[in-house]
Amino acid sequence: MKKTLKMTALATLSAILLAGCSSQMNSQEQANMRLEQQAVLGLNWMQNSGEYQALAYQAYNMAKVAFEQAKVPKGKKKAVVVDLDETMLDNSPYAGWQVKNNKPFDSKDWTRWVEARQSRAIPGAVEFNNYVNAHNGKMFYVSNRKDSSEKAGTIDDMKRLGFKGVEESVFYLKKEKSPKAARFAEIEKQGYEIVLYIGDNLDDFGDAVYGKLNAERRDFVAKNQAKFGKTYIVLPNANYGGWEGGLKKDYFKGDTQSKIDARLEAIQAWDGK
Repeated sequence: MKKTLKMTALATLSAILLAGCSSQMNSQEQANMRLEQQAVLGLNWMQNSGEYQALAYQAYNMAKVAFEQAKVPKGKKKAVVVDLDETMLDNSPYAGWQVKNNKPFDSKDWTRWVEARQSRAIPGAVEFNNYVNAHNGKMFYVSNRKDSSEKAGTIDDMKRLGFKGVEESVFYLKKEKSPKAARFAEIEKQGYEIVLYIGDNLDDFGDAVYGKLNAERRDFVAKNQAKFGKTYIVLPNANYGGWEGGLKKDYFKGDTQSKIDARLEAIQAWDGK
């Protein structure tokens, strides 16, 4: 009983403090707080649950089998292309900083995070990466981290975490455009056959659904269902991705409140009857 009363008192105090904090904020700051607080449970899941780790290991176990079974034409070399963020590298501490400081994504803050060199490895990523590079394959990192300002921090982090083969020539980071198909083609021109694509976003598998609404993204999955687990390997990411922009047309062009509204409007709910 005492424990229950203590927890109730703490919860009440937290609510009062939050209300007091909100009363001192302008409307934009309050909207930012609501937007970032929506990420809390997904972030808890990623950082604390065994289920998240199990899904990551499962993805890389499947990737290893798919890589081993893949055949390439004579004269071609095996390549695996991977995204980095939330695929090889865990940036959840940056997301945690956003939540605790009510900070929507900002590219300058993101670059500061990359330069801080504090990324973690996704479970199973280092082992898979090193297995491919040691078994007649080549890992290529195709990411929308910025080529000009974020490459050095990325390479340093990956070396620190134990990734092998992370010389500059295998990084295809963003120079101008976000879609990745052109970068995949550059890799293939070097005599490689891409046998496996790994990412946390459908946009990591080509440009077919880049910028599209979620109905079209789901359509892509349905049409390519036989490739998942064989050619396409998906890592879980409930925090962000192309699916968020797919909630509503021009989602990312809207202000913070319009994003909150779009998120709520997209939820399918029981009518209670």
